[in-house]
Amino acid sequence: MSLPTLVLGSTSRYRAELLRRLYADFEQRAPGTDERPIDGETPPERALRLAVAKARAAAAGLEDALVIGSDQVAELDGNVLDKPGTIERAHAQLTASSGREVHFHTALCLHDTRNGRELVHVDHTRVYFRSLDNAEIARYIEREQPLDCAGSFKCEGLGISLFERIDNEDPSALIGLPLIALARLLRESGIALP
Repeated sequence: MSLPTLVLGSTSRYRAELLRRLYADFEQRAPGTDERPIDGETPPERALRLAVAKARAAAAGLEDALVIGSDQVAELDGNVLDKPGTIERAHAQLTASSGREVHFHTALCLHDTRNGRELVHVDHTRVYFRSLDNAEIARYIEREQPLDCAGSFKCEGLGISLFERIDNEDPSALIGLPLIALARLLRESGIALP
């Protein structure tokens, strides 16, 4: 019996790099999902809804595949910190996060096209920023250009210097794909890991 095709429902290079730690032979498909928030939705609910939507969208037309959808929502005082997109917005996000605790909700959905089963997980990470001055924030943004990252930092790079500590169960979740949970879901779906 052959194994199903593994598909990452994301074009993110960060998620692809993480997935290669577990499994080298996978395809990437752009899910093309609508990521607009829904009124009254909490940040963890939004992350999970989008992870499921991405897995389902990327699974369209596939018959023998395990499709991974993932989404991350950063939250400061109940407000979502989206990908900044501009230097000014990144500076504003990091200024607001300075000396504060930011929550990251990283959701995962593994959609099995063979039977329609969906396995889900949401990782919760708390990031404690140290107090940052304007010069530190400007230097960081200039050096790392974190404009495509929720919360305006890359913890796998220089962004780690912005923190006092990180509390979570899975360090890969903060980068965008919780590998500990994903390995468990893949094993439950018949993929032998390691």
